Amino acid sequence: MNTVEKLFEQYTGERLENITELSASGSNRRYFRLLSKTRSLIGVVGTSVEENHAFVAMAKHFKQKGLPVPAFYCQSADGLVYLQQDMGDTLLFDAIAEGRKTGVFCDTEKELLRKTMLLLPQMQLKGAEGFDFAVCYPQPEFNERSILWDLNYFKYCFLKSTGIDFQENRLEDDFQQLAAMLLQVPSTYFMYRDFQSRNVMIHNNNPYFIDFQGGRRGPLYYDVASFVWQAKANYSNELREELIAVYLDSLSKLIPVNESQFRLQLQHFVLFRTLQVLGAYGFRGYFEKKPHFLQSIPFAIDNLRILLITLGVEYPYLRQILTEMTELKQFREVEVRKPLVVKVYSFSYKKGIPNDNSGNGGGFVFDCRAVNNPGKYERYASLTGLDETVIRFLEDDGEILSLLAHAYGLVDASVKRYKDRGFTSLMVSCGCTGGRHRSVYAAQKLAEHIHNRFDVEVQLIHREQNIEKFYKPTTL
Repeated sequence: MNTVEKLFEQYTGERLENITELSASGSNRRYFRLLSKTRSLIGVVGTSVEENHAFVAMAKHFKQKGLPVPAFYCQSADGLVYLQQDMGDTLLFDAIAEGRKTGVFCDTEKELLRKTMLLLPQMQLKGAEGFDFAVCYPQPEFNERSILWDLNYFKYCFLKSTGIDFQENRLEDDFQQLAAMLLQVPSTYFMYRDFQSRNVMIHNNNPYFIDFQGGRRGPLYYDVASFVWQAKANYSNELREELIAVYLDSLSKLIPVNESQFRLQLQHFVLFRTLQVLGAYGFRGYFEKKPHFLQSIPFAIDNLRILLITLGVEYPYLRQILTEMTELKQFREVEVRKPLVVKVYSFSYKKGIPNDNSGNGGGFVFDCRAVNNPGKYERYASLTGLDETVIRFLEDDGEILSLLAHAYGLVDASVKRYKDRGFTSLMVSCGCTGGRHRSVYAAQKLAEHIHNRFDVEVQLIHREQNIEKFYKPTTL
């Protein structure tokens, strides 16, 4: 961490006051938000000097071409750390969250997707102009070797894990045919390779492209397939067609386009990209034990199932194996992801900690009995933690505010992770002697805090007061 801090202070001439590590879903790189009194930058710590070198070269070139990428600022002497522009916290993936959950995208979400597809041809064509692809890592171009690497990635990291018996030589024959088909088209453009909504930031309501360090010289089709058929994006066929139409219209302003030929060729890239991501999901999920990737598998299988209906007669043995794979019991249905519900209780320890009816064994229990008790004073005895005079007593005393400050940090971290991992139930309980004053105040404040901070349903139950209140998600 010292290298990040030193680089920040050397570049800005200011003292680093706060450093926060940011999440990185599938990357080995680590990202940090670095704050001084006047500056906010992103520090990146990589594991490969060559990969960092590729990113820096691309970032400088793209910025010089006027493309929407974060500005690069400086790099450490050992090449493992660099600083770049802070574009905020909003990924396109998160900005279209409601559409992904429901399959129905509002006009605002669609407009962000359209803007992204309008910009993609600029990235692919202008990004390639005058760029030295020799710096790309680990490969400078999309070629037969890289194609077969990805297809074998699928075979060994995903297909074999399903238990399906297959003839490897026949499968390799179709892999060779698919590779030959993919290499028929021009490959003189910048190919992002992992172009999907998690790698697009929304800054001032406009898309900016990030994490392009795996890019190389390649065909146009791959990035379109990668974005429009992203497994967990949940785009309808109609929306996919709309996004492809937007892309082709933008592309046609730069080069001549044969639309029907483009769409036919695109199918082969969709097949290839789907197999590639299944290989990645298998490796990251089964071998590295990262549940986020396992959750994406049913969505990719569903995409594959639809593609097999429309794909031509090519690759007969591969089609046979993929059809068998999509019909496996574990892949028959995409699990409908239920939203998280947080239940917040106030209770009396004399009557016991509330039961968790979800069957998950309960969650946080915060003991408020160490806080100064207003119930010991006669004028507060008949009141509860919802009454203004009790609230003033507790807040003026201050002890409960300290307890809640710690509780907020613990609960916030769990709510975020529960949402990310698809959990459906979290229970938070606040207890005191009689379940009337301190616990009621604390539970009320916790429920309001969670409701204001997270887009989840909160059920508040003051058990001993027989009071219930429901806070619906803000997007409903």
